Amino acid sequence: MTSPPPDETLTRRIPTDWKGQAMQRRIAARYRAERRFRLIGLASILLSAGFLAFLLVSMLGNGLSGFTRTEIAVKFDFPRAPMVVDPAMLEGGNADQVLAGANLPVVTAQAANAALGEGGDALISSNAWLTVRDAIRDDPSILQREAVLSLPASADIDLAAKSQGTAQAEAAYARLKQGGHVSRAINMPFLTASDATDPTQVGIWGAFKGSLLTMLVTLLLSFPVGVLAALYLEEYAPRNRWTDMIEVSINNLAAVPSIIFGLLGLAVFLNMMHLPRSAPLVGGLTMALMTMPVIVIAGRNAIKAVPPSIRDAALGIGASPVQVVFHHVLPLALPGIMTGTIIGMARALGETAPLLMIGMRAFIASPPGGVTDPATVLPVQIFLWSDEISKGFVEKTSAAIIVLLLFLLGMNSIAIYLRNKFEKRW
Repeated sequence: MTSPPPDETLTRRIPTDWKGQAMQRRIAARYRAERRFRLIGLASILLSAGFLAFLLVSMLGNGLSGFTRTEIAVKFDFPRAPMVVDPAMLEGGNADQVLAGANLPVVTAQAANAALGEGGDALISSNAWLTVRDAIRDDPSILQREAVLSLPASADIDLAAKSQGTAQAEAAYARLKQGGHVSRAINMPFLTASDATDPTQVGIWGAFKGSLLTMLVTLLLSFPVGVLAALYLEEYAPRNRWTDMIEVSINNLAAVPSIIFGLLGLAVFLNMMHLPRSAPLVGGLTMALMTMPVIVIAGRNAIKAVPPSIRDAALGIGASPVQVVFHHVLPLALPGIMTGTIIGMARALGETAPLLMIGMRAFIASPPGGVTDPATVLPVQIFLWSDEISKGFVEKTSAAIIVLLLFLLGMNSIAIYLRNKFEKRW
């Protein structure tokens, strides 16, 4: 039994009337939707750029003044000063010990009162005698003559010089400026010193070196272990229930809050292994635990992206499976692995909570000499300074943020350079 032929009026396709009113309305609506989408995207980019610009402008506006300081010229008459120090005693390596008992704080206060009037010692920093000590140590012959030394001003005078002080401090600063006693100089101690209680004497070098050592330990541990784990899981591990559980665990670890890794570091590295507290070694171990899952995930994706033809060609010319992985697959996947490493290290550099848990929030007055010495890091130092009462720490906090951003930019630039250097196209 044959079916009846189809009706031509039903099978014939009606041509689209592109000039009809209905179609014109649909086309106009489509164009409007496209324009709205483009405007929304452009607005999102402008909003993000605006927030970034606001952050940079506010940080630069508040922080650039932290790289300079106000200095007050004070005349010293060392031969008449109430101190007995023989220049010959300063030769050798015990100059600091000799000058520690030379009554320099009193000498500095008397010279300030003589040069600036009664109460002049309150106009200079309470640690200004350290500048006098350094000047004597660098040139012992200064003890036999008069000299004019530029001493750091007090926090109130320094803020007044930057138009941020009280009315009384600004009046004192105006008087000093009129007398030609004040000057502006690069705040070198901020770049070379460590933490202090006086905002005019604080420095970032101790925290910067602590961050550098911590990131070095983190990289040396997380990068090779993460890459080898990614290679094993992607190239050698059997596909069974256990490897599935490992993959799920790694993916979950990448999303675990950072404070959990701090608790883990506290329990394992400090309470069980009794490693030195507040040391870059413990900080690096803790940050490596947090960074490793990110590197493993990025490494697996990069290894998976290498075309199978590369493996087949290498095996076809007689390469062993190990040679295929390390001579062909890994070099081609290295740029993607470097991208994951950049993300993980950038996250580790800005973390504060895990390091607070392992004690890296201590007051560290001297830079660490190694990975086992007490230290702090830049994010923790910024956190501690932001909690200070003195207004002089506000600009120091912003200046430290600028240093942290530059450190992050430099670290990322090196990683991007290495990634581009090893990048190969096929």
